[in-house]
Amino acid sequence: MSEPVELPLSDRFRRAADQWAEERVMTEEAALEAKAEQALLEIEHLVTGTDEVRFELDESGETVRFEPSENLLAFLDAQAESSGVDRETVLRLHVDLFAGAFLDSDAVTPE
Repeated sequence: MSEPVELPLSDRFRRAADQWAEERVMTEEAALEAKAEQALLEIEHLVTGTDEVRFELDESGETVRFEPSENLLAFLDAQAESSGVDRETVLRLHVDLFAGAFLDSDAVTPE
């Protein structure tokens, strides 16, 4: 793995984790960890095909420290360069995008 990326958790992410906790009857901390793992794994898997990620949630539950693969870092850097933002912002946007995945409300289809 490569250098860790620190990612502050957004309000959107927290709302998804709160919903996850409510739907699964679990603690807020467990839901934050579950949603972080889901989002990071989806991103890493889409870029590299891997099926595991290394991350930790800080004690305050405010920040995730993630160790992306070299290939994912290169992908994030390319997206950051083309959009004029830093890699952490690109990763945060992807994490926020996947935060709502797997929620019960995500499974509802239009009639």
